[in-house]
Amino acid sequence: MTKTVATPRPGTITTTPANLPAPCWDVEMVARGGFAFHVRPAGPADETALGAFFEGVAKEDLHFRFLSAVQKVGHSQLEALVMVDHNSTENFLAIEPGTGRILATAMMAADKMMESAEVAIAIRSDFKRRGISWMLLDHVARFAASKGIRSLESVENRENHQAIELERDMGWKATPCPGDSTLVILKTSLQQPPAAAAAKDRP
Repeated sequence: MTKTVATPRPGTITTTPANLPAPCWDVEMVARGGFAFHVRPAGPADETALGAFFEGVAKEDLHFRFLSAVQKVGHSQLEALVMVDHNSTENFLAIEPGTGRILATAMMAADKMMESAEVAIAIRSDFKRRGISWMLLDHVARFAASKGIRSLESVENRENHQAIELERDMGWKATPCPGDSTLVILKTSLQQPPAAAAAKDRP
């Protein structure tokens, strides 16, 4: 199974991408403490549910997610989160079993060369500290590595202490953001599966 350079926290993925027919990234996860949830890629039909999800995200967390003073996530922003190509862009949703409501979202967007990608996570305030963000971030890292992407980064507001602590715990390295002292860039290198590495290095 492809891993990031970090060591995961306690928690298990009951069905991992390594033992599913590629390119299936629709999985059941169990975080530390036994909290179970479903993770799947987003699609156009999720726009309304994503809008409802962001209404349950704290205003400060909306600011941290979009790095701007967002009061309400509009159609154009939601559209960008659901109209993904599942290759250079992907958005994974954490779903609550039984209710089907969205608990968290992890958006990845790669550069044109598919060398590096940026990730941004948002989670409902009442579902923090359950290990969801950790496992979503690890899921995104394995997805990115499977596409031959060599590094993953996240741009965080310096006041977003929870996200910065999480990423540092996973082994990500922090550097200042050029031109903006209020932001910090966290980055990790990805360990690629043999097939992805061979395709990337092919002339």
